[in-house]
Amino acid sequence: MTSAEIRRGFLAFFEARGHCVVDSSPLVPADDPTLLFTNAGMNQFKDLFLGRETRDYKRAATSQKCMRVSGKHNDLENVGPSLRHHTFFEMLGNFSFGDYFKGDAIPFAWELLTGAWGLPAERLYATVFKGEGGVPRDDEAYAVWRELVPADRIAELGAAENFWAMGDTGPCGRCSEIHYHRGDHLPCGAPECRGIDCDCDRYVEIWNNVFMEFERQADGALTPLPAPSIDTGMGLERIVAVLQGTLSNYDTDLFAPLLSAVATRAGTEYGPLAGRPSNDTSDVSLRVIADHLRAMTFLIADGVVPSNEWRGYVLRKIMRRAMRHGKKLGMTEPFLHELAGVVVGEMQDAYPELDANRNVIASVVRREEEQFDRVLRDGLPRLEAALAEADAGSRVIPGAAAFRLYDTYGVPLDFIEDMATSRQLRVDRDGFEKELEAQRARARAGAGETFAAKTHDVTVESVARLTASIHAEVVPADSLFVGYDTTTAEGRINRLFRPTDGGKRLE
Repeated sequence: MTSAEIRRGFLAFFEARGHCVVDSSPLVPADDPTLLFTNAGMNQFKDLFLGRETRDYKRAATSQKCMRVSGKHNDLENVGPSLRHHTFFEMLGNFSFGDYFKGDAIPFAWELLTGAWGLPAERLYATVFKGEGGVPRDDEAYAVWRELVPADRIAELGAAENFWAMGDTGPCGRCSEIHYHRGDHLPCGAPECRGIDCDCDRYVEIWNNVFMEFERQADGALTPLPAPSIDTGMGLERIVAVLQGTLSNYDTDLFAPLLSAVATRAGTEYGPLAGRPSNDTSDVSLRVIADHLRAMTFLIADGVVPSNEWRGYVLRKIMRRAMRHGKKLGMTEPFLHELAGVVVGEMQDAYPELDANRNVIASVVRREEEQFDRVLRDGLPRLEAALAEADAGSRVIPGAAAFRLYDTYGVPLDFIEDMATSRQLRVDRDGFEKELEAQRARARAGAGETFAAKTHDVTVESVARLTASIHAEVVPADSLFVGYDTTTAEGRINRLFRPTDGGKRLE
């Protein structure tokens, strides 16, 4: 089966069982300031679970666009070295809002996996909540599973594995995971394999059934939801790997065309596509670029643009990480904007918004590539010098040196840290933070000054002081930043400046 067939098959299976197929919500959550990005299928249904909203359906199924790049759901650093981690991924899910519960949700999953998709029943294992922290053992889920599998294929685990929460507050509940046994022929680094509770590749989690029963309050207390509900999540990339018989998500048809295009552009090959084992050098960079291309393409299509704040900062970090790995592969000229079109071509049938924003995506990516190239032209030689000095001495880049690269030459701190880590060096983060706070203090002190003169020297410090002074003087205290919610708004221009003296002064 192709990934497109698997996605369509999942939705069709649940539609035939009374579920409304709901479009994916954007990666930028609507009306939920607690979330940086949509990170689960249930996000768009949060108010339904809490009983704050009703819709004309009690059952739903989705293929949801997700990003996990912050907090406890942060897979960024694993992308590349890992064969199954991603920043952007699709979450298949079926949901019940006070309709069916465990007695139907678990058999639905079993029927799809063993019936429609033909997975061998003897390779499927389940977990249930064993009871912990005042929440009792999930006897009901255990009883349902015992109708389907023998007791030795059911593991009872604690809250870390079998109690799911959206965040520090909000809907939550006990859960039951379904794992697929790939085979004992695969290596395990532990003295004795722990089965589905092991970190090796012999077992892979493919589906999580969350039984939404509680709302966690700010003080940690659990209160019952108005009606018990179902929230399930199955990563498309992972189930496609299982159904297509590959160990790596990157060896599936979700990634193969993109990896092939990136490798061709770099003048190299991706090991598994060329019939050889994956290596730890060029193949890692190819996976980083492929994953990050998907993330940046979908983020830009959903209205996120690179910036130094919040969502835009995450996008910029992802883009520049991909650019750095491109340079490691010898791609010295901008290349991401060309390859973003491959993502659009592969995914536009499932997500038409990609094609609708094709030109915007290419333009935003190209502009960021050109900007980062300018940063590196000035900053990279100085970063290399700092790395060489650290390598020959303490193996630590001093905080002051890192801050100078960041403040004067625009080299991002995470880029400096990435480069240092790749050479077994580190950055004095505490020293960097002290330098940063000292600069902020100078800017705050400057905010109290009156810039009565009509012209000002253009330096980093003077512009920071000027900006802070103007902000304090003309921006109302109740001013609202709306850039995360809309691309247009009405406002009043309070000050205009123009460069003079060849750009050395502002007037």
